[in-house]
Amino acid sequence: MQTWYVANNGNDDWSGSLATPNAGDTLRRLRRRQPLVWINPNRQPAKACLANLPFSAADIADAEARWQRCAPLLVTLFPELQNSHGIIESPLLAAPKLAERILPPNSGRLFIKADHALPVAGSIKARGGIYAVLYFAEKLALVGGLLDSEQDDYRKLATPAARKLFAGYELSVGSTGNLGLSIGIAGAALGFQVAVHMSVEAKEWKKKRLRKRGVKVVEHATDYTAACVVARAEAAADPRKHFIDDENSVELFLGYACAVPRLKQQLADAGIAVDREHPLFIYLPCGVGGGPGGIAFAARHTFGDDAHGFFVEPVEAPCMTLGMLTGRHADISVYSLGLGLKTDADGLAVSTPSRFIGQLMEPLLDGCCTLEDRTLYRHLRDLYETEGLEVEPSAAAGCGVPRLLLEDNAAACYLRENELLSRMPRATHIVWTTGGLFVPPEQHRNYRALAHGRAMPRPD
Repeated sequence: MQTWYVANNGNDDWSGSLATPNAGDTLRRLRRRQPLVWINPNRQPAKACLANLPFSAADIADAEARWQRCAPLLVTLFPELQNSHGIIESPLLAAPKLAERILPPNSGRLFIKADHALPVAGSIKARGGIYAVLYFAEKLALVGGLLDSEQDDYRKLATPAARKLFAGYELSVGSTGNLGLSIGIAGAALGFQVAVHMSVEAKEWKKKRLRKRGVKVVEHATDYTAACVVARAEAAADPRKHFIDDENSVELFLGYACAVPRLKQQLADAGIAVDREHPLFIYLPCGVGGGPGGIAFAARHTFGDDAHGFFVEPVEAPCMTLGMLTGRHADISVYSLGLGLKTDADGLAVSTPSRFIGQLMEPLLDGCCTLEDRTLYRHLRDLYETEGLEVEPSAAAGCGVPRLLLEDNAAACYLRENELLSRMPRATHIVWTTGGLFVPPEQHRNYRALAHGRAMPRPD
């Protein structure tokens, strides 16, 4: 396993230049596995930074147009999308009972963006993973003459001729579980060969679900980062293998970004204003960074400075926090802090963040938070007991942020400096859930038992 180290003199005095003020203290807290809020000092006003980014609102619109073109195809492949006319989307759920448990008094309204219930793949990865597969299929079909143009009938991509074309290619991906599920399900449905390189953190039931679809599961005894190194190298050596790179994929990123214009409509339908007097806070579980990065990027484009995005990570795997804090991004690993990815939040168990996302987030993201597994389990229980929602531990991460924002000194300073404290009673908080729909019932029961402190044998 490849490991990156930062020079340390043994007294917690980290050497070398650090990207942010008070980084040394934050690094010590990360090493000690202490829950914290890190506020990004490099966040810029929307007008100052959006025009200088490599992507724009036009890229989000282009991606949404592709989703619309492919909608009839998706209905053909997945009949469960009939009622939504081929659009893969989740509801925005008001959560007043959960708010009583996790929101401090007089601090606004709480909603859940229920991506744990996204159809087809059952997690937020349905947005990025399925979009990336569709993007590649469209490209092959246009070059191969199966589609005459982007105005053609995309149901042609479900014909025997299309399956014959796609069968000549292998899609590959490195995954802790959910991204592999989304790419495996969509790729196999179109006729691609698919190889999912599963890291040691991946749950057995996810592997079984993929194998039932005819997907090749390559099991690794190493973590996500190392599994990606192998998958990336194999694809680079074979032009018929297409590696969908969670660390660097623009297609994944833009697939996730399409969630936010849809969210804007959902908020409008619910009569929720987003402006200076009604700030929006979005809490996003973060692994390597692609999903939350795409959403945070689109939120700033859509809502400007009235949107405040926070990534949430386990104390055992704060890779994005570490990368942005030090400015080293993919050149530093949580192993350098003595951490070991010992978390049940398998979708967030990543040692090294995406450089692409980390650098893009430098002017956009408000901050990162870290939480203990016991907190994730408590909020998993809260979601079930108050709103009847069954999620994976990683999907409950966002529930821990609202109270931490007001209790952590750095966060409280951030709220005061940005004149947000007085506006909190009019704020909207969105907990973005990420996975859970296809978790086996016995696994959900096990999660709830763990949340109540009753250890049970872990099912396969």
